[in-house]
Amino acid sequence: MTQPMLLLSPKFKYFLKIKCEREFLEGVTACGKTTVGIFKFMCLVANSEKRFHVIGGADLGTVEKNVINGERMLLDQFNGLAEYYPSGRRKIRLPHVEYQTNKGTKIIYICGYDNKKRWQKVLGGQVGCVYIDEVNIADMEFLREISHRCEYMMTTSNPDDPNLPVYKEFLNRSRPLKKYINDYPSELLEMLDEPHVKGWVHWYFGFHDNAALTKEMIQRKIDAVAPGTKMYKNKILGLRGRATGLVFDLVPNHIITPQQAMKFKYAQFSCGVDTSYSRLSDDKIAFIFIGITESRLLVVLSEEVYNNRDIVKSAKRALAPSDIPPLLISFLERNRKRWVEGGDAYARDVFIDSADQATMNECLKYNNEIGTLYDFYNSWKKLTIIDRIQLQQGWMKIKDEVCINGVQVCSDFLVVDECGEYIREMNTYSWKEDKNEPEDANDHTHNACQYAWIPHKHLIGRMVPNE
Repeated sequence: MTQPMLLLSPKFKYFLKIKCEREFLEGVTACGKTTVGIFKFMCLVANSEKRFHVIGGADLGTVEKNVINGERMLLDQFNGLAEYYPSGRRKIRLPHVEYQTNKGTKIIYICGYDNKKRWQKVLGGQVGCVYIDEVNIADMEFLREISHRCEYMMTTSNPDDPNLPVYKEFLNRSRPLKKYINDYPSELLEMLDEPHVKGWVHWYFGFHDNAALTKEMIQRKIDAVAPGTKMYKNKILGLRGRATGLVFDLVPNHIITPQQAMKFKYAQFSCGVDTSYSRLSDDKIAFIFIGITESRLLVVLSEEVYNNRDIVKSAKRALAPSDIPPLLISFLERNRKRWVEGGDAYARDVFIDSADQATMNECLKYNNEIGTLYDFYNSWKKLTIIDRIQLQQGWMKIKDEVCINGVQVCSDFLVVDECGEYIREMNTYSWKEDKNEPEDANDHTHNACQYAWIPHKHLIGRMVPNE
């Protein structure tokens, strides 16, 4: 090879060392999985006792673009060792790469799973290593056939409909290494739920696993995709997409600064609390503080979130219901002093997830023994989830821009830009594929916000859109 060595993150270095039978690579756009994946594949081909191997993709042109000819791809990394013959060469009439190794010349057939006659010729016998590009759109007959004819298989995939059979039959039967399980979004981790096949390893890669990307380059990629879109969920968050898309369309018009939020005159403040004490997932304990203005705008002012998995990972004791009251009171006091002029008014009523009576009892006990300014109530859940969504979608509808207290506003629902986790969940929260209801994921700050505004919903939403 004449090209400089690849820049490798610690995770990719570990990936190159692992030996297994099947590896399934998923992740965000530009995470480097194809670049490093093809390098490992070629190293395994070089060490294989088999002469014939396969690289497959959507069609021949796509494989050439994605895997063979691109910058830092196969021919670039193995310049001088590998030659590509798209029309075949000598006795081998099929498209292939000839790869010179210490164990002789290896033949890597190149095929598209769109051409059944061609890939059937390739799979006339047993092969050594197989690399499948964009396995999420692969022909299932091709996958089933090639899987039992090879010793080793690596696949890459773009996030797609989680109900596709490729996930059930292949990817969801693999598992991540314990070393990297904390890197996974819980939504993806929960999908790897089919019976595990020994030797099948799943990998999830993010932007920071690509050592060649600077912080500036990562930010440019994030900024290039509009939050709240299916593409944002797929490309930026690296999550398998729901065909029906996101529940809410959060756009930049909904986001304001704390300085802008300070200009409003508030008629009501409220706080909602949603809890999950899991040490194995992304589920969070979430506090949300909202304000409802005199002009009937709902403003998400502040958030505080805790995740027991991250807390335990940092060698601290996981939070329990008895830990919540002092944390919650501190959160309420900071927001009372920050958002309420003079600090005299406050969100007296706090609404806690009614499914968590342990936390509720701890808060009531804290009030009885120590005393606070606040009263704790069970969240109101008689309003169905669909009704809550419809109300919020109505408030989020973009209208003609008006000036309220010196702030340009074009919807009745606003979020302070400091509420990063709430914004992330709004850009991720999706509908289920087969039911008219949202998924049970990416919703802890969202639920907390609902608990806060449900008792005061009659105060939200301007009667005249352009007032």
